[in-house]
Amino acid sequence: MSRVGDGWRRLPRDTRDSLFLLGVIAAVIAPHADHLPWWSSALTLLVLGWRGLLAWRQRPLPSRWWLLAIVVPYTALTWLSYRTLVGREAGITLLVMLMALKTMELRARRDAFVVFFLGFFLVLTQFLYSQSLLTAAWSLIALWGLLAAVVLAQMPSTEAQGVPSIAVAARHAAGTTALGLPVMVLLFVLFPRIAPLWGVPTEAIGKTGLSNQLEFGAMNEIANDDSIAMRLKFDGPPPPPDQRYFRGPVLTRFDGKTWRAPDPRPSQSWLLGRDELVTTGPALRYEVTLEPLRISVLPLLEMSPGRVGSELPLTDLVLVRGTELQWLSPRPITERLRFNTSAHLAWQAGERRNRLQLALDVDLPPSANPRTLAWATRLAAEPRFADLAPGPRAQALAAALLEHIRTQDFTYTLTPGRYGVESPHVIDEFWLDRRLGFCEHFASAFVVLMRAMDVPARIVTGFQGWDAEPQDGYYVVRNANAHAWAEYWVEGRGWVRSDPTSAVAPNRVIQGQALRPQPGVLGQFNPTLWRAMRNGWETVNNRWQQLVLNYSRQNQFDLLKRLGFERADWTGLGQALAGVILALALAGGAWIRWSSRPRDAWSRLRLAAVEELQRIGLPATSAQAPLTWARLAEQRFGPRAADLVAVLHRLEQIRYAKPDHQRHQGRHRRLLAELRRSARPLAPDR
Repeated sequence: MSRVGDGWRRLPRDTRDSLFLLGVIAAVIAPHADHLPWWSSALTLLVLGWRGLLAWRQRPLPSRWWLLAIVVPYTALTWLSYRTLVGREAGITLLVMLMALKTMELRARRDAFVVFFLGFFLVLTQFLYSQSLLTAAWSLIALWGLLAAVVLAQMPSTEAQGVPSIAVAARHAAGTTALGLPVMVLLFVLFPRIAPLWGVPTEAIGKTGLSNQLEFGAMNEIANDDSIAMRLKFDGPPPPPDQRYFRGPVLTRFDGKTWRAPDPRPSQSWLLGRDELVTTGPALRYEVTLEPLRISVLPLLEMSPGRVGSELPLTDLVLVRGTELQWLSPRPITERLRFNTSAHLAWQAGERRNRLQLALDVDLPPSANPRTLAWATRLAAEPRFADLAPGPRAQALAAALLEHIRTQDFTYTLTPGRYGVESPHVIDEFWLDRRLGFCEHFASAFVVLMRAMDVPARIVTGFQGWDAEPQDGYYVVRNANAHAWAEYWVEGRGWVRSDPTSAVAPNRVIQGQALRPQPGVLGQFNPTLWRAMRNGWETVNNRWQQLVLNYSRQNQFDLLKRLGFERADWTGLGQALAGVILALALAGGAWIRWSSRPRDAWSRLRLAAVEELQRIGLPATSAQAPLTWARLAEQRFGPRAADLVAVLHRLEQIRYAKPDHQRHQGRHRRLLAELRRSARPLAPDR
């Protein structure tokens, strides 16, 4: 390491500073590699590497023609990737390359400052994609590096001190950053949150998540995603395990392989009916922190109150209760939401449905899965179901299907293999042949069989269960808790939840234990340590989200109340902000005045001597030498000033003494005391 450090210090300054700046630029650009096209990251890395090689070998910079040869294909690739050269993604892609290319034009200080300010802007754009704690920490480090590069660019090389140190520049940059942090915190706390002017676009839509349709294998992607979907905090005890269902998209249309949501067109809406909801028992109140989704359905604990068509306002988003009792958003939920809501564990929905609506709920494609339909027909024809009324018959058929799943050799697994490769009849292949699958397979087969036996049924997707141990007081629901279950219709009662997965994997529902993919190396070596590390990080990240990302104008008003403001509103917030700005201005003025005072011992002594001489009537200034002050004293006071002149001559000797002698604090104080004693008899009042 010492050899590397010595070699680094022996580099020419231009080479060393250029390599340091390139490293900082790479740190600024690195977070964008996750969402930029692969070719953009590769070309940017190639340009930065080329520039570093030129700096290392001290070669001249390329001509403008070389840069043009890079810009033209890069711009063309950007157009081919986004079909535009404006907008967030295309703009940041071009900005990254322009910053890299600008390093090829570092011929003057102004070119370096262009790179610096492009870097500051790119640091800001990272928050357009993610506002996580890691992103904030990395951005702070990148900001520190850029400030260190700015300071380094303005530090001259001198014969006495040689080439300026990067470490010294970094310390100055850290000091500047530390001075700005209190101001940043105050502005963050008090600056008005005025929608939509406040805030930046939050994290992009998740790569995995619930969907408005379901086909065999679709749940496998999200079931392998162990990231957090939402956090919950209950006012009282949480609901029992078999009641931890979060209702998301409801799927009613089936084409033999894929389930889809009802047709949203207005011309078809009259066919859907309205599932009237009746809730009983006490309300269970809880707080939700929801991560961004890729759907326009808000998954809430079954069953939240509200009739069909009612509204649920959430900050700047208003949701509407859908006909299948799900909460619909006017747009995909691509922002983190924090709100309070409630649920009733005892509920009844959809008791009244007409024949046309019931016919839609038993509809099946006639040519799909013929063997399964024949199997269902044989089951429904058994004598034990012949004399039952429609309601009890539906319940008995559902119980028979669950018993069949429980007693036959069905297996619950995340790796069932692909269905529909050799035959389009995926339900036949699952129910009668392979019998391997997870929630979506069992729910799909259950609903198809119920419909084949003339019982209205549909699929509900969402989440079920959460982590066994709460984190920081919050129960964590992960994307791996994504689930699919069934609802079938019972005459005189309405829709009844039935989860076929509970028949083959009771722990999945009773204990909320979702299947997990194989852990990484650390997870295989020490699963307990891995879970502890993951939970610890998620707890810290949750604090960041609750205290920083979810800090809203209501939090600002609550802060004003705690500070004693009579009006906790925009007026009070403006007064508090004006007071902070005034205090900062006064503190800045005091700092400037203090910093303008002399720092070294000789300057302080000279200033005190000038004040003393002016007090006795001499026109002394700090720009004059002590010998000049002595001549002025002789001219003004004659022989009476002999003692004062002697002190001033000694002061002249100290002025040009060796530095160690010059900084001798005790001698300076004694000399100043002698000057005051010798000047006192010459004062005008004497």
